[in-house]
Amino acid sequence: MHYTRMPIEIESPEEIGYSTIQYNLAESSVRDIQVKDLTIKLDDILLSYGHHRGHPDLLACIASESTIIKPADVLVCSGAATALFVVATTLLSEKDHLVVVRPNYGTNLETPRAINCEMSLIDLTFEDRFAINIDQIRQAIQPNTRLISITNPHNPTGTVISEKILNELVELAEANNCYLLVDETYRYLNFQTPLTPYLAEKSKHVISVSSLSKAFGVPGIRIGWIICRDTELMREFLAAKEQIMITNSVVDEQIALHILQQQQRRLQEAHQHIRTNFAIIKSFFAQTPYLDWVEPTAGVVCFPRLKAGFSINTTTFYESLYSTYQTLVGPGHWFEQDKTYMRIGFGYPTAGELTVGLQNLERCLGEHLNNG
Repeated sequence: MHYTRMPIEIESPEEIGYSTIQYNLAESSVRDIQVKDLTIKLDDILLSYGHHRGHPDLLACIASESTIIKPADVLVCSGAATALFVVATTLLSEKDHLVVVRPNYGTNLETPRAINCEMSLIDLTFEDRFAINIDQIRQAIQPNTRLISITNPHNPTGTVISEKILNELVELAEANNCYLLVDETYRYLNFQTPLTPYLAEKSKHVISVSSLSKAFGVPGIRIGWIICRDTELMREFLAAKEQIMITNSVVDEQIALHILQQQQRRLQEAHQHIRTNFAIIKSFFAQTPYLDWVEPTAGVVCFPRLKAGFSINTTTFYESLYSTYQTLVGPGHWFEQDKTYMRIGFGYPTAGELTVGLQNLERCLGEHLNNG
């Protein structure tokens, strides 16, 4: 396998330094929390190997959201990124074919490329409001297609796939004897929509992946999970996990369990903050003369683009936004899109930081744009 570093990681806040960013609009999560915010006692944890599938209580807690999913259908991994890596390396080879809906999270693209798996890219468009065209996916499927890869709620646009399209995707996977991978990392950030069941409930041909990082502010504990009702495939996923890491951190799993047991309270607090910030960013897009957006319906990100009639040197613009204004957004190339697109996160900053960050964004755009 040949690995390539992803721009979204090279240019991430943790790589360039959080201390250099005053207005962080690049994150796709809520604000990180501290251990003291958890009121959890860790003194009695035995620092042994953990359960290979994940702590039984944690498996049961994740499965308890569903009347269909059982603890045996869950595999806890060290973050959603590892879960996605496990899925790709288990199912795909250089003889297989993959259909990926893009934009998508980098791991869902780069890991298959490292495997040298043939890939068909289905690009969502602003003009279609980033809606999936099911006919394009149907036409892309080949006899050796093993996986269809989507994210829902979508990263980086914040759009949600309709129930009708989701059902059609499941039917496609079943009819073609392949799997539908649904990266559901943002499902808990449903601040204005109901929390939907894991798509893996619908069929044994569906693989759901999720984590705690985005909605609960704990990316540092590295806990994510795979859900699939295909018993044999879950054994293969377990074998892959055991060869990569054997078990997760027992400390991380106990913190994750504690958080999920307090899920309702923590999500209520998070959603209240998100709704406040969403009102700010919605007002911004109603007034800005420079950017168009597709209004998100879940998650804490949107993916606006420069309005027609303007041109810009994106390199100098993004450099100036960061160096002059200490403001960071996610340039389009993080998602293999044109740099006149940008991901703006509105869940991480405080209301004050978001307000000033958006003001900085507009001011910097005004300084660099040309009427074209």
